[in-house]
Amino acid sequence: MCRVDCEGAFSIDLHAMAHGFVKQMLENESRRFHLQVITCLMGGFFLFNSYLASFLFDKSEYGDFCALPAALFLGTPLVFHALKDLWDQRLEMNELAALSFIASFSTGEYRVAAFIALFMIVSTLIEYRSQLGARKNLEALLRLSPSLARIKSGNSIEEIDISRLKAGDIVQVRPGDRIPGDGVVCEGFSTVNEATITGESIPVEKNINDSVYSGTINLSGILIIRITADGDDSTLSKIQEMIVQAEQSKTPVMRLINTYIAWYTPVILMLAGIVLFFTRDLDRAISMLIIACPCTILLSSPTALISALSAAARLGVIIKNVVSLEIADKITTIVFDKTGTLTTGILAVKDIHLENGVDEHEVLNIAAGLEQYSSHPVAKAVIDESSRRNIIGAKPENFEERPGFGVKGAINNVPLAVGRREWIEEQTAQKIAVTENGKGTSRLYVSRNNEFIGTIEFSDYVKPEAGSIITELKKEKIAKIIMLTGDHKEPAERVAAQLGCEVKAEVLPYEKMTTVMDIKREGDTVAVVGDGVNDAPALAAGDLSIAMGAAGSDVAIHSASIVLMNDNLNRIPFIMRLSHRVTYTIRQNLVFSILYILTLFALSAGGFISPVLAVILHTFSSVFVVFNSARLLRVGEELT
Repeated sequence: MCRVDCEGAFSIDLHAMAHGFVKQMLENESRRFHLQVITCLMGGFFLFNSYLASFLFDKSEYGDFCALPAALFLGTPLVFHALKDLWDQRLEMNELAALSFIASFSTGEYRVAAFIALFMIVSTLIEYRSQLGARKNLEALLRLSPSLARIKSGNSIEEIDISRLKAGDIVQVRPGDRIPGDGVVCEGFSTVNEATITGESIPVEKNINDSVYSGTINLSGILIIRITADGDDSTLSKIQEMIVQAEQSKTPVMRLINTYIAWYTPVILMLAGIVLFFTRDLDRAISMLIIACPCTILLSSPTALISALSAAARLGVIIKNVVSLEIADKITTIVFDKTGTLTTGILAVKDIHLENGVDEHEVLNIAAGLEQYSSHPVAKAVIDESSRRNIIGAKPENFEERPGFGVKGAINNVPLAVGRREWIEEQTAQKIAVTENGKGTSRLYVSRNNEFIGTIEFSDYVKPEAGSIITELKKEKIAKIIMLTGDHKEPAERVAAQLGCEVKAEVLPYEKMTTVMDIKREGDTVAVVGDGVNDAPALAAGDLSIAMGAAGSDVAIHSASIVLMNDNLNRIPFIMRLSHRVTYTIRQNLVFSILYILTLFALSAGGFISPVLAVILHTFSSVFVVFNSARLLRVGEELT
């Protein structure tokens, strides 16, 4: 039989699956499943013949002659697994079922023994098939890595094993093929289906210099790709590792069950022994042992969590630890980063204000020269604007970046600086006035030779869905929604007013972490949502951390407890809904399981339930729990 335990029903070695043994593991699971089906059919055939023989010949000996091999055929795996559990010093469900079988078999009740073993196998098969739908999304994700890569060497193409692929290799990907590794497009144009990574069903156009991810599907044109990460460092590999980690983690409820399950079997045996001692009715004791098999209790949490992980992975939401789902159910405050999270994060130069007789070309030339080494969103906006105007920034000497403040350097020993107003005031030792027409926008200040020479204004746009998402979160009973940003107060307040949330502006990266910790000290349970790059300290400080748009981002993947592979805000309310549903479903399963077992256990002790009926009722309870948990697979279907 397939063992069921608290760490996951029908546990599969997902770690092995994530490291290249997927096909073999699935074949082994399939082989075991078919072997159990054959065992079930053969044992059922002998059991049916025992009843047929008794009916035709009207002699119990003939019936027992067929029932004996049925009992042996069906019961041997059950007893074997029970002995194996005892050898490994585990007390679980197999022991109670095996004792019921042995008690019936030893008294000559071969048919009853066969029925017990038969229905235990049938119960296991139904549970396995019921959970297959929940697992197939996770297993499919773990099978995505192609086995071969077409590596380009000069004018020739050679197929190599994917394990030999390394950063720097140039590969060719034909239409219909999976991309073998994370990389950058060198030649070609195509559309790529990234649903397996981001959860988005709409294909994405890929041109030269665009990033692509391992396991995604090239749809239309031929792409020449330069691999940027070794196999183990690819986005897909990290997702696979996170799924493995999530499936192996335990919630507090699961740890509580593990703590007390060792006491469960001895208590049940003692109660069944007491009933047997006073009633001398072995059937009552057997029924009690069958009903008391804790399958439903053990399945209550893992089945719900497997379904939840599958529903989340379908939408590109990777949950690194199932404990995060329990924490999400208790969230009272959500802290959002602004740029790239609530706004598009795509800044554009809106205007340039000049000082001291310089022209726009000179201001942009200095800004582009310094910002070409920075990865900040305003740096990209400056570079894009300078490229549009055919301005090529000169390369500075002694380049230095001060996170949260700005960048500086020198050209021909002339000091240059670009950054926040307060920082430029320090560099120039002069007070900079803020113009009225500059309020409500993000600004970058430029100095040359310790003299303020101009201001570059940027505009950013709120994501169209941001307002409705915040309204939806408030309906999920999130008491406070706060936006943290390093931007100036005026543009930050403009965005906050548009969205209907609180705001804390002009906050440096390290101050974001301090702010989150201050909110926690007030007694709130805090979720932090950011892009995982400059928000890493704040993400680490939250009770729950959610990194958005994390495809290809090492920092995001490592700093957050939940990783969104795309930047869709609608995944945030989905996480909250899923956490509520998971918690509620686990409670439903546990309450049903405990009340069901207690009620039928008492009826069995009273002699109202026969061993055969006990097996049927036990099977029903397990199937109920599995199907109740499987309903979680439908959460978020409207987002696909």
